Amino acid sequence: MRRLSTPDRSLSAAPWLSIVGIGEDGLAGLGDDAKTAIGAAEIVFGGARHLELADAAIRGERQVWLSPFERSVEAVLAARGRPVVVLASGDPFFYGVGVTLSRRIARAEMRVFPAPSAFSLAASRLGWALQDTVCVSLHGRPVDLIRPHLHPGSRILALTSDSDGPAALAALLAESGFGGSTLTVLEALGGARERVSNHRADRFALVDADMLNVCAVEVVAGVETRVLAFTPGLDDGLFEHDGQITKREVRALTLSALAPKRGELLWDIGAGSGSIGIEWMLADPSLRAIAIEGHPERAARIRRNAQNFGVPGLSVVEGVAPGALAGLAAPDAVFIGGGGSEAGVMEAALAGLKPGGRLVANAVTTEMEAVLLAHHARLGGSLIRIDIARASPVGTMTGWRPAMPVTQWRWVKPAKHIED
Repeated sequence: MRRLSTPDRSLSAAPWLSIVGIGEDGLAGLGDDAKTAIGAAEIVFGGARHLELADAAIRGERQVWLSPFERSVEAVLAARGRPVVVLASGDPFFYGVGVTLSRRIARAEMRVFPAPSAFSLAASRLGWALQDTVCVSLHGRPVDLIRPHLHPGSRILALTSDSDGPAALAALLAESGFGGSTLTVLEALGGARERVSNHRADRFALVDADMLNVCAVEVVAGVETRVLAFTPGLDDGLFEHDGQITKREVRALTLSALAPKRGELLWDIGAGSGSIGIEWMLADPSLRAIAIEGHPERAARIRRNAQNFGVPGLSVVEGVAPGALAGLAAPDAVFIGGGGSEAGVMEAALAGLKPGGRLVANAVTTEMEAVLLAHHARLGGSLIRIDIARASPVGTMTGWRPAMPVTQWRWVKPAKHIED
């Protein structure tokens, strides 16, 4: 779906749109103002279920959501100035339609009547402190997104897409070493069909789950279960790789130098195993990354790693820089871990980087180091040398074995950068 434009605030700001959150209890759960708005609307938009729940109050035209959803957004906009109601599930601004509409419609043009979200209802049924609970929407999204949140003792509420969602989540937990976790399925919350059932993830047998469900997970990890730490520099053994990986300690220093900030995009050039782009995205859900890798097997490996680390949104471009960089969205940060000494790669990365963006490049070969030294002499920035030694057996004793030293150049592009 193309990015929606920002609201046009030059138009009338008089409220014409009412967004009404409705629960499974239908009209009985709505306040008088929300009911009045529904009754006065010339057009009422919503899913078929929403329209059925509010049927007795609707006097105007009913419009079921269209596919793709942007067609419905356009239909709402076309009715601007007329009394319109959009029906939504629960809280319209918690993973809801209100978020989408607010990208096109100014807040002053709408009235919002929220109902309790599915997360709030689930927490109240379980007696969980919502502020201490991880809330994840898997509605229309990969179930792998839950992986970074799987820590022993964590409590997670996951909104699924359909009746198959609970079983898919249970399968992921079981195959990932979290089979001992308690999985509570809360179905059709707030309505006559409400049902709550408890299951052990690796013994999950519910076959008739309602399509409207929230899964509550109390995480229990096995003794050797793979758990993703919160800090950068994850163990190399967690990644599938063929040796082409930025090693743990260097990776931690590299991510520190890249300094990810909310909503930013990274180019990971010569991505190898994808470890830098993956850990960049793990730092915050708003972060995006593009891994550029010319080796088909490594590109496939990056995709598998991204799925297993719970960042399936990592974009993989199969190709060699600089050619593979053409047409990509401008990055806020660039990491060059491989192929930086090839003709045109550094120049294309520098040119593509947004003003104020950071470029970090690592060198283990003398050829790449020469490139970094030349760019440092011309453009400035900072250079550091990373020397790491690891203890290893020497006969019956222990000694230090030095790893290959890494030269790292970090450069921030000025607001008005002029190439020589």
